[in-house]
Amino acid sequence: MFDYEMHQLRAAELIREADDRRLVRQVRKARKEAARSARDKGEGRVESLRGRFTRAA
Repeated sequence: MFDYEMHQLRAAELIREADDRRLVRQVRKARKEAARSARDKGEGRVESLRGRFTRAA
C-alpha cells in the first residue's frame, strides 16, 4: 500500500511540474507575440541618446 501511495504522490508531483512548465511556455510565447506585434505597429521602447555619449571637457 505504501508503494502505491508513493507512486500516486510522485505522479501528482510530475503532473504539477508539467503544468508549471506548460504555463511558463505559454507566458513566454505570449510575451514574444506581444513584443512582435508592438514592433510591427511601430510602438516600442523609446531609447534616449543621453546615456550613450559623455560630455566633452
